[in-house]
Amino acid sequence: MRKKRLHATTLPSVALLLAFATAHHANAQVAPTPYPHMAPINLYLMPDRSAEIALARTAAPASISRDAEILVLTNHGFETAIKGTNGFVCVVGRGWTSAADPDYWNPKVRVPLCVNPAAARSYLVHLTKETEWGLAGRTPTQLTEAITAALAKRELPPMEPGAMCYMMGKQGYGGDVQPHWPSHLMFFFTDTDPATWGANQPGSPIIAVADPVEHLTQFVIPVQHYADGTEAPTTTEHHHH
Repeated sequence: MRKKRLHATTLPSVALLLAFATAHHANAQVAPTPYPHMAPINLYLMPDRSAEIALARTAAPASISRDAEILVLTNHGFETAIKGTNGFVCVVGRGWTSAADPDYWNPKVRVPLCVNPAAARSYLVHLTKETEWGLAGRTPTQLTEAITAALAKRELPPMEPGAMCYMMGKQGYGGDVQPHWPSHLMFFFTDTDPATWGANQPGSPIIAVADPVEHLTQFVIPVQHYADGTEAPTTTEHHHH
């Protein structure tokens, strides 16, 4: 598995979640897991459409999410449940795109995120396509192969300037490995050196992970409160690997 080792003084749990965020594209053998195979598709879906819409909205403050487009998962992929007016798109990620390798097939994974317009035209295209491949039963190795082929054919776009997303919800479930992700913002770039942001340096609040499969660099900045305004747990513990 492709697990990143981060050197940063920041939220240990954020460092952990970013290590997991790109791990599912690994070419190596998947670690032992209670979810070795895909579950029935209906287990990945949320039967209560309104509950999925509400969960998606928790990713960002109401001032953003209330006017955002909302996607919900169907048997064949994401579809628009509510049209938005501000260019943001909120969605609930599943294990194929939003969990560590051991939770790749975990049907309980529910990770709300809300992308801005630039990310909706770039990052979200990757997430929705990879979700379709996951629903089709692609293994982690097959998913990596599909992503590599799609990028070679330019079927997946590079990240647009300014692409970012909110992940400030305290609800949802990140998987057995990382059940509750800390509140944070993410910024997406194509093949960018983390050093240009001073990321992963002692004392820096910025974490970065470079995913060589998708040519994607993700910068993460933890925040001190959830989207609903309540305080989020933080720590200044030194976290070195």
